[in-house]
Amino acid sequence: MGLFDDLSRFLEMRLEEFLRQHPQLELQALEEKLRDQEEETLRLITNLRQQQQQQEADILETAQEIQRWHLRTEKAQAAGRQDLAQAAQVREAALLRQGNQRWGQMEMLKERLEQTETLLQKIQIRRQEVQDRAVKAQVEAAARSTSEPTPNRDVSGWYQSGFTPEPDPLEEQFKRWEMDEELDQLKRSMGR
Repeated sequence: MGLFDDLSRFLEMRLEEFLRQHPQLELQALEEKLRDQEEETLRLITNLRQQQQQQEADILETAQEIQRWHLRTEKAQAAGRQDLAQAAQVREAALLRQGNQRWGQMEMLKERLEQTETLLQKIQIRRQEVQDRAVKAQVEAAARSTSEPTPNRDVSGWYQSGFTPEPDPLEEQFKRWEMDEELDQLKRSMGR
């Protein structure tokens, strides 16, 4: 396990170094994560609203049933049918309990919906902050790259024969591959 641990530490150090050199990538990964959270929260809000509408419809239906059984109780009492009146009262009481339970469930849904909407606002604010920081990091990176001194090409010597070496395609391929590997490692570590 020692070799694996050493390799893991080495890769983590390389990743941290890479992120220090490219802070905008870390911010992009964070923004992507926040975007995913925002989408998930929006889906949850939609689901909660649907549940709330269903709960309201169920409460309305229960209220209509209570009213119907209340009228039946009165009608049976007026007709002198105490056996039916008593049974109708029992049914009405059961429906009242059911209605109260549904009302309580709806109130809990409303509270959860409010909390989820508050969470969505916080996620959106945080995402905007990250976007602003990413723009600032890009501006700073651009400023650093323009302020870095360019190598002096006026140096004379036997090696300065006017020959400018062509870029090595293999070197460029390796640089792209290494950067892709570091990005993949970053994505995996951010996904933990």
